[in-house]
Amino acid sequence: MSTLSTLHGYWAYLTLAMLLIASINALAGFYGNKEFKMAKDLRISLFALIFTHIQLVLGILVYVTGFSQWSKGNIMGDDFLRLILIEHPTINIIAIALITIGWSKHKKQATSKHKFGKIALFYTIGLVLILLRIPYDIWLK
Repeated sequence: MSTLSTLHGYWAYLTLAMLLIASINALAGFYGNKEFKMAKDLRISLFALIFTHIQLVLGILVYVTGFSQWSKGNIMGDDFLRLILIEHPTINIIAIALITIGWSKHKKQATSKHKFGKIALFYTIGLVLILLRIPYDIWLK
């Protein structure tokens, strides 16, 4: 396993933790009718966004540098290769796009409830999608 791949694996723990914190914070703010605070709530959401984008860059670098060793022919017929080369990157790019959309949409909202609502919806969907396509067999080794 390359250093880049190892970094991508360890950074995933931080990314998932930040996304989980941001989702829980947004859900608590939404359902608790709390005031959206720039010092706390904005920063939590922003750090989750930044961590996911760093993870995306690391993932793209792992994909590009390791693609030649992974391309063994029948990608769609091999469940593991399909997960690593097709499903994981595609779903995670979609998830990070949704997280980015949630960040953009929250800035346009006038009330705290709506700000929390946009972040809660998009960040939580992104988190669930990421969790569904993690290659746990190799990540947890």
